[in-house]
Amino acid sequence: MPLVSVVMPVYNSAATLGAAIRSVLTQTHSDLELLVTDDKSSDGSMDLLMEFARQDERVLPESAPEQGGAGRARNLAIERARGDYVAFLDSDDMWLPKKLERQTDFAATADAPLTFTSYYKMDADYDGESTDFVPNGRVIRAREHVDYRAMLVQDHIGALTAMYDRTVLGTRLMPGMRKRQDYALWLSIMRDGHDARGLPEPLAVYRAHRSGSLSSNKLSLVQHNWALYREHERLSVPRSTRALAGAVWQSLRNSRI
Repeated sequence: MPLVSVVMPVYNSAATLGAAIRSVLTQTHSDLELLVTDDKSSDGSMDLLMEFARQDERVLPESAPEQGGAGRARNLAIERARGDYVAFLDSDDMWLPKKLERQTDFAATADAPLTFTSYYKMDADYDGESTDFVPNGRVIRAREHVDYRAMLVQDHIGALTAMYDRTVLGTRLMPGMRKRQDYALWLSIMRDGHDARGLPEPLAVYRAHRSGSLSSNKLSLVQHNWALYREHERLSVPRSTRALAGAVWQSLRNSRI
């Protein structure tokens, strides 16, 4: 049974943190370590983390030396990873009990060091305790196969389902960007010649939070994707423009579904 290092950033997440942690600790694949970095929370999140750590030695909390955002918090956790695989879960999302069992089995035969799964998209007020969410949750389907070109147009990987193979890739940190660090990490792995494989079974639960108007969301996409293409991926202006046009089109199309 491979060891899985689960990376979780935390910032003022006391209201949802318990459900997220319990969804990790109750995995049928029990050989795991939960590496949590608290990014200077002020709501008692760290106290809750320490209580979980006292109850289960697999919970390994750490306080960030200074507030640096989710990407930096994730990297501090990744740097402590000992596992064969590194998996990601935010403190307001959840996994289904067989997520790691299914995904590690899939990864062993997927011929790709980066894997991901389908997931349920639920309202932000879903409490994580109900058992009847499956038929009511919208399923975000995982593509069977994603390469670098497809990823430039759209981030097809839900971060709460992503897992990479440390035995193949080594320890891979997220780039030092304020936004879209997870997207940049997947792109950097694929740019190095690795594709990603998707498991069609929905194995995680994403809580959807309102993030402003449709127009402001599209403007944010343009700003952050352009910076990603030009500064991180070092694409030319024409190629960045083509990728951005595709990303905006996909975003408009998805908003109508």
